[in-house]
Amino acid sequence: MTSEAPETVYDVAVIGGGPAGLSAALNLVRARRRVLLIDSNRPRNSATLLSHGFLTRDGISPLELRRLGREEFLGYEGAEHRMTMVQSVTAGPDGFVLDCELRKKTSRAVARTVIAATGLQETLPDIPGLRAFYGTSYHSCIECDGYDKRDQPIAVIGEHADLAQRALLLSQWSDDLLVCTNGADVVRSLDEEMLDSRGIAVDRRVIAEIEGGREGATGIRFDDGTVVERSGGFVRPSWSSELGYLAPLGADLDADELLVVDAHGRTSVPSLYAAGETTGPGPQQLIVAAGIGAAVAATINRDLVGGLSDLSDAVE
Repeated sequence: MTSEAPETVYDVAVIGGGPAGLSAALNLVRARRRVLLIDSNRPRNSATLLSHGFLTRDGISPLELRRLGREEFLGYEGAEHRMTMVQSVTAGPDGFVLDCELRKKTSRAVARTVIAATGLQETLPDIPGLRAFYGTSYHSCIECDGYDKRDQPIAVIGEHADLAQRALLLSQWSDDLLVCTNGADVVRSLDEEMLDSRGIAVDRRVIAEIEGGREGATGIRFDDGTVVERSGGFVRPSWSSELGYLAPLGADLDADELLVVDAHGRTSVPSLYAAGETTGPGPQQLIVAAGIGAAVAATINRDLVGGLSDLSDAVE
């Protein structure tokens, strides 16, 4: 990759401009750190019209929340934002070297410390019509959108072993639930009996299409032609971390390919930290991710100051 030599060594480079990355960047720049925020503005929840559960911002558009966060961050001296994507992070003589590219435009940055906050990518079940209603009639975050589906006839669609757990959680918002496995054998007979005792039915047929129109989803058509009326519901996607840009550093990953961190966001690589959905347990509410980002920022600032752990805690 060809690019001009960097002019600045940043104190911190934050990779990812979601709630975790923005919160970390804001707190670090307020600690008078020189912070580079790198983000392509392609969040996994971009299809969602409204985000919920974020104090003072309940019902805000995810993209608007990010825009406001960037504006707050850029209002401070030492803040910089690049609209690009990190292709690789390698170790260099002055810190980490970040090579970036977006639409064939390349750039490079050097930072003493890096926070990985790129979150997750999600893949929906291969069901015709589902993508068209995702973010409006169908959602993935129960904690975020369960309230808005209250007392409605909804479906719980998925091909993963946690489908029964998700259905049980949703029962506090609706007593008209239908679990759809799309032909996958993911609900054990014992779990099905428990769901049935709560009035929750399980349908194991393959879904042919999610039906609906401009007003939203109206039903689920199965492969035998039967249509069950549903105004929407929740889908369980597959999630992937896509942390290939960090591969040159060899950071430890868990079984889900997420970064392994300690209680303060430190990875196995010195000066490399992680926050938000890039770490376990995975998908998180926006406000939770923002809180973690702030906590990791506090750790980084203390680590950059240095020597704090050597001071006596004794009070004379």
